[in-house]
Amino acid sequence: MYKIAVLPGDGIGVEIVPEAVKVLQTIGEQYGHRFEFTEALIGGAAYDATGHPLPDSTLELCRQSQAVLMGAIGGPKWDTLPVHLRPELGALLPIRKELGLYANLRPAIFFPGLLHASTLKEEVIEGVDLMVIRELTGGLYFGEKKREQTADGGWVATDVLTYSTMEIERIVRFAYDVARRRRKKLCSVDKANVLESSRLWRETVSKLAEEYPDVETSHMYVDNCSMQLIRDPKQFDVIVTENMFGDILTDEASMLTGSIGMLPSASIGGQVGLYEPSHGSAPDIAGQNKANPLAMILSAAMMLRYSFDLEKEAQAVEKAVSRVMEEGYRTPDLMEPGCNAVGTVEMGDQVVRFIREG
Repeated sequence: MYKIAVLPGDGIGVEIVPEAVKVLQTIGEQYGHRFEFTEALIGGAAYDATGHPLPDSTLELCRQSQAVLMGAIGGPKWDTLPVHLRPELGALLPIRKELGLYANLRPAIFFPGLLHASTLKEEVIEGVDLMVIRELTGGLYFGEKKREQTADGGWVATDVLTYSTMEIERIVRFAYDVARRRRKKLCSVDKANVLESSRLWRETVSKLAEEYPDVETSHMYVDNCSMQLIRDPKQFDVIVTENMFGDILTDEASMLTGSIGMLPSASIGGQVGLYEPSHGSAPDIAGQNKANPLAMILSAAMMLRYSFDLEKEAQAVEKAVSRVMEEGYRTPDLMEPGCNAVGTVEMGDQVVRFIREG
């Protein structure tokens, strides 16, 4: 039996998470596993109910589980709260820190059925299969933040970007291990021509590269990487980078797949992994059965692979998603002429159908 904490969160999170649960239940039926799901509040919904976006009870549930399935958090409703109570800063960053989730994996994989969904040329995106590994508990997002008033009545805001050798070595070794299981190519992304933290990053990667002679190592400035992702994405296998750069580059990489609604993620490093889609809570379409649940479902597949070591089952989910795309089922974000328009629930039903068909 596998114990899973379920945190739907806000906006479309409450719609897409049930579809991932439905898919996992089907995997359990087909392969003889039992998944125990326990739901808890996080984000704006938690603030409304308890006065804090990350209640102690939610954090404790996560620690007592084997994995965490999370939807999305935040929305305009909570944007005026004090900074420490906003869902993103009061829940998302702390849960990563508290659970020791220093490595974020975001694959961008081309699905043949979505050849025309991307705005890029077919010859650019066809065959794309890359993994961005983002350091998740350091850098600007976790550095000291302050705001001071100046003599002229204005303000000075400061965000401190800090990385230690240990933090860099930890994530880069993780990335090398992933690259060894893929095509043995690692591209480290930094801004070493400007930032001291990036110079330390590059120096550390260069030293570690000597321990991994079987992996081809390269370095790239983040601005060049953002261009190369659009110009020639197939040159990449594994990209490793710091927190903010990874945040930005993975959103860009999502468009190689046709929609950010196709981009799953896994946050691991501690005893409990956390799995969530890379997109936000999309309050503008919440409650309308329009949200694409596939990134959430693919995140559940990553849970099967990385937390439970169920590779065959993970591949079954990914194969079902590919079949759904090939058969032309589309939520609004992926809709093309001649395809079958479906809603959130119907898309989940189709994935379940193809899992059962094998």
